Amino acid sequence: MKSKLWWPFLCLLGICLLMAEGWLEKKAPRKLFVHGAALQEERSEPLMKRRVHTGHDGLDRACQRKYCDRGQQCIISKQTELPECVCIQDCKPNYLPICGSDGEFYENHCELHRAACQQQKRIHVVNNKECFFQGERCKLAEYSRLKSILLDLQSQKYYQQENTTTDTVTFKRHLVESLFKELDINSNGFVDNSELEQAMTQDALDHDPLDCNLFDLLQYDDYNNDRMLTLEELYTAFLPPVIRVYPESQAQEPGVASSLRCHADGIPNPKITWLKNGLDITSTLPNQLVLLANGGEIHINSVRFEDTGAYTCIAKNDAGVDEDISSLFVEDSARKTLANILWREEGLSVGNMFYVFSDDGITVIQPTGCEIQRQIKASDKIIVSFEEICPSEEGQTHSRCVWAFAVNIRDKYIYVSQPMQNRILIIDISSQKVLQAVSTDPVPVKLQYDKSHDQVWVLSWGDVNKSNPTLQVITQASGNGDHHTIHMQPVGKQFDRVDDFFIPPTNLIINHIRFGFIVHSSEAALHKIDLETVAYIKTISLKNYSCIPEAMAYTHLGGYYFIHCQTNDSSLPQSQIIIDSVTDSVIGYNDKVSGTPYISPDGHYIVSTDDYRGLITVQSVTLRGEIISTFEITTNLHIVDVTFQLSFTEANEYYIYASSRVQTDLLFLELSTGNIKFIKGLEVPIKQKDWLWNSNNRAIVNSGLFGLHLITPSKDSLFIIGARQKKLNCEISKITRGNTIVWVGEA
Repeated sequence: MKSKLWWPFLCLLGICLLMAEGWLEKKAPRKLFVHGAALQEERSEPLMKRRVHTGHDGLDRACQRKYCDRGQQCIISKQTELPECVCIQDCKPNYLPICGSDGEFYENHCELHRAACQQQKRIHVVNNKECFFQGERCKLAEYSRLKSILLDLQSQKYYQQENTTTDTVTFKRHLVESLFKELDINSNGFVDNSELEQAMTQDALDHDPLDCNLFDLLQYDDYNNDRMLTLEELYTAFLPPVIRVYPESQAQEPGVASSLRCHADGIPNPKITWLKNGLDITSTLPNQLVLLANGGEIHINSVRFEDTGAYTCIAKNDAGVDEDISSLFVEDSARKTLANILWREEGLSVGNMFYVFSDDGITVIQPTGCEIQRQIKASDKIIVSFEEICPSEEGQTHSRCVWAFAVNIRDKYIYVSQPMQNRILIIDISSQKVLQAVSTDPVPVKLQYDKSHDQVWVLSWGDVNKSNPTLQVITQASGNGDHHTIHMQPVGKQFDRVDDFFIPPTNLIINHIRFGFIVHSSEAALHKIDLETVAYIKTISLKNYSCIPEAMAYTHLGGYYFIHCQTNDSSLPQSQIIIDSVTDSVIGYNDKVSGTPYISPDGHYIVSTDDYRGLITVQSVTLRGEIISTFEITTNLHIVDVTFQLSFTEANEYYIYASSRVQTDLLFLELSTGNIKFIKGLEVPIKQKDWLWNSNNRAIVNSGLFGLHLITPSKDSLFIIGARQKKLNCEISKITRGNTIVWVGEA
């Protein structure tokens, strides 16, 4: 009986002794503040002071009963040979960032307690993110410099000089990917503080004395606060948004409707907010203002005088911020200001117009009112030479124009080719007159403007049978004065069998293109050229895929070229292959996709049209560069041209409009949903035998980034489509073979 009574007492006594020795500890959750968020972390909290073992031989027993506070360790005094507590000299590397009550940033709890010991004052953890971004250590400017150095180092390590001038976004993506791969030592898709610690042992940054280090990637760019970095988080660190607004300025009278639109590209997609005269209006929107397209448009049904102001659109993602201003002036018609007069009387006279080149000359169309704003006749004169714009041929009673291709040169000039006259006409947009004729090699059929280097590339056939094709370049295309062509200098036989060429387009976040490609007739290869030096670089063989390139498209997301391949056997379906733009290596087939590829301006969508199989295939590209099949549509429309249109309801989404080479209808397709609509009421297109210069006998052209209209020709007329309403607006008749079309204007 006595033993039963004593046993619980002895157990309790044993527990107390263990607690006194520090062997039992109570686990209690503690809050850890990381980049502004409180996270729960399980840590051991002793009921009494913790015993600290020094780890040196012979000291464990001496320090066994010596208890030291946090930030201290037990040592044996050389003078007294007794154990004593001193401040910890070095904490183990461990990046669990916290803020101290003294306003300082500490990399972990040990560093905080060590500082408290050294300063002999109490410092505790506080939930205050200010210390992450203030103080002497790693300010934002220094952090930006660190990121630039990291990318420069990656460029030096992995890429040769010839590739370092690939378009900025694509090249940055590859550098970020190689940096992430280097930091992700265990290849699990995450970079934690231990991997950063290993990377810090390298001394690549030692020659640049910085207040920042690799641990600051977690401080600034661990956006979900999980103390690990993903590839997407590194993308956001290096790829900030770019923004455009439309219009930059407008003047309206009271009572009319008005819109201010904003578009932003970035990785990831930015969020848009608006200020009016510096004050936020997004959260407390006035009754007369309506936000559309997830904030991408402010619409005012009936403007009032108080709506006058500067409307600032701000685009922000985790990588940065960009902003631009759209100004609205509301003025009574009896009190027109200078801004009103300039906007109404000058701005509309030359901008926001379609230029249509047809048999009878050049027609300038203002699409809002379906109005012919100006006609330049075939018999009108060229200013410099006084020649007719379209000279009469022998036996003709009146002049007839023949056009092949036209390009817009920074809304300053239009270059348009006249294949039967062996020349290019230059049209001055401000005066709407033909300035000059530039002689070319015979039968110029294709033009492309290289905005990065301000030059126009010209493909000539030699004759209508393509017997002697050549490439020429017009440099300083937007400059004043006389222009002339320069022949491409062949290296071996690189430029003497040219069948086609391809230069990737620029967009908001791709503002520089360095390389283009030349295609030779019936050859399974791409010939890479340097646009800056106008010189051949190398040949990319496609023989292993039996691919003779017929069409190309490019997306900066992933940095992919999509190649539409011909086959020698016309009975076989045509395939697509993918090429990596940095390594110039063939990745392989684009799944089972075939047909001509088209890329949305933001690079997110690939639309492929296969007339042989009667298919439209839509794919999307993720921020990681992953290609995902979205949907397929079976159609007998025989699509010949595709153009993209920004969505009016969803931010960063696109529609397509597609024209047919034989049928009258246009196809409307919403890429995010797959919804389809046919726009009817049009007439038959130009017959293919009457359009010799390419396979696109029915062009469809949009009105720019913020455009509200599209235009497409039939044999003898033009049709203007309302993009917002997705319906036919009007027909402009008596315009024959108007299949060469250029848009001029900001919208």
